[in-house]
Amino acid sequence: MDSIIEVQRQTHEEIERFNRALATVLSKPQTTQQSKLANEHKASQLLDRISSRVTTLNNAYQEQTVRKAEIDALSAESGSDELSDFYARLGKIKEYHLKYPDIPVGGFELELEGLVESEFLEGDEDYGEEDPISLLFSGEEAYGRYLDLYVHHSTYNNLKNIGKRLGYLQYLDTLLAAQHSQVHIDLPKDIRQSKDFETYITALCTYLLSFLKRTQPLVNIAEQQSQAEVEFDSLWAEGKIEGWEEMRKEQPKTSSEGEGVWCSSCQKLYSKQTVYDAHLTSKKHLKASARQATAGAPPSNPNGPDPSSDAPTKHRTSEKSKIRSTALATYLVTSLLASLAPTLNETKSNVERRFSLTAREREAELLEKPVVAQAPVTNTEDAGAAEEEEEEEERIYNPLKLPLGWDGKPIPYWLYKLHGLGVEYRCEICSDHVYMGRKNFDRHFQESRHAFGMRALGLPNTKHFHEITRIEDALSLAEKLKQEGKQEIFQQETMEELEDDEGNVYNRKTYEDLKKQGLI
Repeated sequence: MDSIIEVQRQTHEEIERFNRALATVLSKPQTTQQSKLANEHKASQLLDRISSRVTTLNNAYQEQTVRKAEIDALSAESGSDELSDFYARLGKIKEYHLKYPDIPVGGFELELEGLVESEFLEGDEDYGEEDPISLLFSGEEAYGRYLDLYVHHSTYNNLKNIGKRLGYLQYLDTLLAAQHSQVHIDLPKDIRQSKDFETYITALCTYLLSFLKRTQPLVNIAEQQSQAEVEFDSLWAEGKIEGWEEMRKEQPKTSSEGEGVWCSSCQKLYSKQTVYDAHLTSKKHLKASARQATAGAPPSNPNGPDPSSDAPTKHRTSEKSKIRSTALATYLVTSLLASLAPTLNETKSNVERRFSLTAREREAELLEKPVVAQAPVTNTEDAGAAEEEEEEEERIYNPLKLPLGWDGKPIPYWLYKLHGLGVEYRCEICSDHVYMGRKNFDRHFQESRHAFGMRALGLPNTKHFHEITRIEDALSLAEKLKQEGKQEIFQQETMEELEDDEGNVYNRKTYEDLKKQGLI
């Protein structure tokens, strides 16, 4: 067994090291949501370890008897061997390590190094499998940036007598309105008193609490909730909870108040005498009466409730407790939504943005990798490497290979579809060059590439050959124009003028004839 003084010394050292590690973790610059959240979770783990060490240290100081005995053992009396106890303990330590030679040394240092140096960034190859932070959030939550309320929205729309069902954006607007009044306060009393609403509001409260704990690990959420519950208790006692005053004063209908009939055999309250009389002949009531007679209990009173039974009182108490728990959950949800108002606004904006995307754009967005935060560099080589990485990050993500606009970014997909830029037009005269979009195709007939192709075929690039992309079709059209008396092709030969070395000007046909004869 280690000395209690040594244990206290080691605990003090561990607390000091954890404090330094906490300062190191909190001083790291974080530029992305993922790295910031991972850093806060690491800081929360360090705080938990510091708290546990402080508790252990406090308990050690409380054991005054053991501490005094240890001090007495260390302070040897005069005339005795002062190092006898030291050598005795040293021998036990050696014997222990000889018996267990494979016990690792420095486990605390390894634990501390793993907490401080571990990084949970998106650049890791196995990111998503090794990152524990990614396992805390769903894909819709995006590392705590948005709320995932689709399940609760569906549960809300499935409440009985809810009337018109709300869309997801309208549901988010309803939750945003809770900043000014209690959430769902506009619902009728019969809905808020139902078991389904209690289940719904409790599940919503549990989710919001869990979301806050996951996104704000350094905030004491439990203390805030306890304060909210104390405020609710005081307001509930004074009857100042908005929308629940009348429900708090109302009592369930019981036989003692002259409303309804209680059946002691079935342990159930019936609202009307006719309903009670009709159930007397049912199999369930007969079996319950027989079971009650066998057990020696007094038979049920067909004319009214059993005055000696306290079941109506229990029923009334359970109803009051149920209403109070539902009101408490609603109050807590309202306070949580007030603290999550910025996140709720971001969620609404993100939903509206995603509604405007096409299915293909949504798939491309899911495949897009988030940008990894870069650490600051000092020397020239690291600075050059950082610049290259920044250039790679600045490369525009364009999985659909959309054309670039005037700002150097891909044009919107709807504009891409509007101009038909996904349609290919191939021109055989331009050496099978492909033009994307009708506008580019029409424009290319006046460009140099097409004019050079027509000149190579010996044809003029006139309006008669517009929309002609095949060589065979162009030659056939030229032959047809000759037969129909069209002289555009032959006029081209006479209209073009050439100049010889001496400055004489001839038309093309004359120039070629003189050149063949060797006169030029």
